[in-house]
Amino acid sequence: MKPIKKVIKPRREAAENDAARWQESFVRYLRTECHLAENTVAAYGRDLKRLFKWLGNRQLGQLRVSELARYPAWLAEQQLAPKSVVRHVASLKVFFRYLQLEGVLAENEAELLGSPKLWQRVPEVMSPLQVDQLLGAPRRSDGLWMRDRALLELLYATGCRVSELSNLALRDLHLAERYCICRGKGDKQRIVPLGRRAVEAVERYLREERGKLAGHRSPTPGWVLLSTRGDRLRRERIWELLKRYAARVGASPEVSPHSLRHSFATHLLAGGADLRQVQELLGHASIATTQIYTHVDHTRLKKVHQSFHPRA
Repeated sequence: MKPIKKVIKPRREAAENDAARWQESFVRYLRTECHLAENTVAAYGRDLKRLFKWLGNRQLGQLRVSELARYPAWLAEQQLAPKSVVRHVASLKVFFRYLQLEGVLAENEAELLGSPKLWQRVPEVMSPLQVDQLLGAPRRSDGLWMRDRALLELLYATGCRVSELSNLALRDLHLAERYCICRGKGDKQRIVPLGRRAVEAVERYLREERGKLAGHRSPTPGWVLLSTRGDRLRRERIWELLKRYAARVGASPEVSPHSLRHSFATHLLAGGADLRQVQELLGHASIATTQIYTHVDHTRLKKVHQSFHPRA
């Protein structure tokens, strides 16, 4: 038994070393040469760890498309959502393309791998009444109720992603003109108007709470939303806070910061906004992404049909 252990152990260690080396170099390539956003780089890094877990001791250069085709099925067995499986397959293809550029692979078998069809899940959308209840959920008895109310108002007023809200800087706020600048994926900037109630909530927080939080740090940080320690409010903490307030008003446990983004878009379309305008406000690169909201709001489609169809 001893000779067998001596043979297996070095192979396992070599595989682990190769995996760590390729993960590190791939992440460096995405960050420095592809200039991807940090959240995207982190997601690719996590996907790659799962890929190497699936690979085990198999060599990258010896994999054929028939073997790679088993990867999505394995991901599904790990209880990953269909959308996550699609992203993992995309990460796999980018990684193999990188290996081909590096001369590690002569042929890229991953290019022959088809992506599983993604079922378009209808996003969780709150009614205007439910949104009102959620935005009013922070109470004076809560530790930082003005910050939390400003947070919720900004999420719904702008339709921004949770990472965009976490990174919102003071220089991006233009409250007198009632708009802010959201910095999206790839640091793309877009101007988003702010409603009166959002402006009032943010002004009150800046005037009465933020200064106390910022006093914990020197020099004063430039983020709008701060934690109790005066640091930037992390996206994970924003999720926790929204879940807490959603539970308080009896909202669905599926409600998340993205639900307010979905509700923002759906309510705009229900009010008569043009799809292209909503696309611009959301920061979608493709209008195909925005079109899902036309399927969510059936009342708007009925109004369009009744207004324009000659036999409605």
